[in-house]
Formats: sequence, C-alpha cells, structure tokens
Amino acid sequence: MELNDPTASALYEAVVRSGGDLVVGLDFDGTLAPIVEDPTQAHVHPDVPDLLVALADRVRGVAVVTGRPVRQALALGDLDQVGTRIAERHRSFIVLGQYGNERWTAVDRRVVSPRPPAGLAGFLREVPSLVRRADAADAYVEPKGLAVALHTRRLPDPVGSFARLLPLVADAATRHGLAVEPGRLVVEVRAPGMHKGLAVSRLAEEWSAKGFLFAGDDLGDVEAFTELRAMRDDGIATMAVCSHGGDGPEELEEIADHVVDGPEGVVDFLKGLVADLGPQAG
Repeated sequence: MELNDPTASALYEAVVRSGGDLVVGLDFDGTLAPIVEDPTQAHVHPDVPDLLVALADRVRGVAVVTGRPVRQALALGDLDQVGTRIAERHRSFIVLGQYGNERWTAVDRRVVSPRPPAGLAGFLREVPSLVRRADAADAYVEPKGLAVALHTRRLPDPVGSFARLLPLVADAATRHGLAVEPGRLVVEVRAPGMHKGLAVSRLAEEWSAKGFLFAGDDLGDVEAFTELRAMRDDGIATMAVCSHGGDGPEELEEIADHVVDGPEGVVDFLKGLVADLGPQAG
C-alpha cells in the first residue's frame, strides 16, 4: 500500500515487517462504526467481521478497545461470531470495553468486569439537575454500568449544549472522585485510573508485541497514540492511524502518523494491510 507521506510510509513498512509479532488495536465508534445520532444503532461497516478474521490470521492478536461496554460492542459488531471464527483458527482476539476496564476474549467468552466506581451513583443522581442547568434537558443519557455518557448530538444546538454541559459535568465528576472523558458531542464520566494508553501497554506486554498499530478517532484515543510513541522509543514498530470523520478532534490528528477518511477509510487501510502482510500465518 502506497502512503504519500515518507515518514508515514517508513512507519507502515516497519509495522508490516513485524508481521506475526504485530498487534492491531481498533477503536469502535467512528473507527469501525460510523458516528450516529442513536448510539444503539452504531453498527460496524459491513466488511469489518471478515476483515478482523483476516487480520487475526496474519498477526499476533487483534483487539477492539472501546469506551462502550463489551456486550454492546459484541452485539453491534457481531464480534461474538467474529471471535468464534478466530478461535477456530487458534488465533487471538480480545474486546476491551469501558476503556479497558472490561475484558472478553474469543477463548474465555465471558465478560470480566470490576464493580462500578464509588461515586457513580451519587453523580447519576445529579444528572437531571446538570442537564437542566445547561439548558440541555433532552440530552441522551447512556448508563454503561461502570460509567455514564451524556450525548448532545440529538439536540437543536448540539455544539452549544455540549459547551455548556461539559464544565458542569466536569465539576460534578471531580466532586464524586470520577474521571471525565470528553468526546465528539458526548461527555463520559467513569472511574479514574484506566485509559486506552494503559490498555494498549498491557496488550503489548501480554502478546509480546514487536509491532503495534492502533486506529482511533476521538480524544479517548489520545492516550493510546501517546503510548505508541513511547513504545516506538523502546524499539517497537508502531503506527497511529486517525479516523477523521469530519468533526474529530484536532489534537488526535496532530499526533497521528496517518489520517484516513472515517470508517470507510479505516476499512480500506486495513484491507491494504492484510494484503501487504501476505499469506496467513501457519
């Protein structure tokens, strides 16, 4: 696959050379699935299931690392069936949900999850007041078990509503000892201490990665991209791919090694990667 930028091209070639020692990590929303007004309808691109199987055949392991609960990602991406197909090939596939707090593997096929964070129940009791104060009473509130997300995409003034809501949510989350994760017209509140950078680091160690490629689209992926830079300094071939869907954060693009056009661009990029990796591993 030809990349226009010489630096990105060199990084890509190094990742391809890592081949059977390569780990591929992928965000879900905005990367494998389009951003939609109703997050319960964010189904993956139709080519994703077969593509994940093809990738798993050629690399050390494939992981979906998402802010969603694992069970949502499994359902919306048909990832349970993907896992079955990958396990039958004796290859490795993991889904990490809620930024790495939840874990599901194609072998164990059960969700391992901690208890909800202290303070979340108290924060949830404040949510109706917060959205009213922000003049965003119709914001979509999405409980996630270990977290809660507040979406303004459906509102008449989604950007203005988000701008008003974010500082109020951040203040309340701090009082309850919780972390705040702003995204594309969504703000998520969850337990501190876990993020995608830590999830990427643990996957690299677990799978003894000599190469790591990660694709993401939002602020929650910044830590993952940053971790890839640190891994590169330690001699691991890495590449950060930004899925740009039109309203993604500039911060992520600035630290990305390569930018593609939304989930369609991610799929095309991964198809090229599969082709360049060559025949499946034995």
